[in-house]
Amino acid sequence: MRQALSWRSTRRWALAGALLAASAFGSPGLAETMLFKADLSGASQVPPSPTNGTGTVAATYDSTTKKLSWNGSYSGLTGPPTAAHIHGPAAAGANARLVFWISDNVNQCSQGECRSNNDTKTHPLTSPFQGSAILTDAQAADLMAGFCYVNIHTDSHPRGEIRGQLVKSP
Repeated sequence: MRQALSWRSTRRWALAGALLAASAFGSPGLAETMLFKADLSGASQVPPSPTNGTGTVAATYDSTTKKLSWNGSYSGLTGPPTAAHIHGPAAAGANARLVFWISDNVNQCSQGECRSNNDTKTHPLTSPFQGSAILTDAQAADLMAGFCYVNIHTDSHPRGEIRGQLVKSP
């Protein structure tokens, strides 16, 4: 009888310990997926760009795979895009370094300005567009803090025609 009670007590404690560990560390099989959105405009560019161009980017971040996937579109630009990027870390109103290419990288950018070259004419960024990238822990932290932005460059605005901050979306 004593042995049976001891066995039951041991099983209960083991089960309780397993449940406590699972709640403390989370389930490795359950990814947290977060949604982000950026509304792109010339007014958000730093400095602001006089343009009728607009755009939007919807992004999804999977915390298990660390993959950021995006879908975007634009219209009304002054000309074809020469480049598009995700930059960070920077709050709205500040500039930051390039983190990921959205368009093809065909050596069209130099010192923050992106202009057409023979290769960009053969690799246009069409609308709509999509892509993905794997983030480092630091890049993921910047994304969660709202310190990443998307911008699209044109020949008329080589430093960027439209821009939008990636913010969490419900």
